[in-house]
Amino acid sequence: MHSLWLSKVITMACSKEAENYFAQSLISHCGVSKLITPALLCALRDEYRMDWNGIHGFSHWCRVWENGLYLAEKNHANRKVLEYFAFFHDNQRHNDGYDPNHGRRASDLIRQKFADRLDLTPEEIDLLCEACTGHNHGGTKANITVATCWDSDRLDLMRVGIMPKKRYLCTPQAREDETIDWAVGRSQVWAESRWRNGDEKAES
Repeated sequence: MHSLWLSKVITMACSKEAENYFAQSLISHCGVSKLITPALLCALRDEYRMDWNGIHGFSHWCRVWENGLYLAEKNHANRKVLEYFAFFHDNQRHNDGYDPNHGRRASDLIRQKFADRLDLTPEEIDLLCEACTGHNHGGTKANITVATCWDSDRLDLMRVGIMPKKRYLCTPQAREDETIDWAVGRSQVWAESRWRNGDEKAES
């Protein structure tokens, strides 16, 4: 993982002026990790109909990715599933507001177009699809890997002004004050930059 470089790219994503540079550089040359390759990111961008730099777009996926790996260091959830979840879970959104079926559509996308391109066993594909399908329905009980996927997403809610609440987090590691403070701080940096750049808030 090249987390320092990735953090700089995420910061650049806050700037409208940097959009073309950061996106083209990232996708064409670097990828995010050994699993999240330039080719995969290109394919995901082709599938994504929303604003790549919006509240459910690439920078959100990167923070979810970082959140998931941070939690996995503590609870030993499946890192590969967490990585792929971060970049697929919101890919099939149709809007930035109420879209209750976007998780199921992401699961369908994985099974129909990507399953044979991911470095996952059939059992891991099932976990990934379960995590995507259920991530926006408010559940808190699941396999440790699925639960950690959901927490990695919910810890980034402060990007839209919503403080993550412990009762909606699934794992003890995500409910730690230190974890919440760390995640909220990163979300706020991005959100404040976006609003300063004149973007309007949308519903989570």
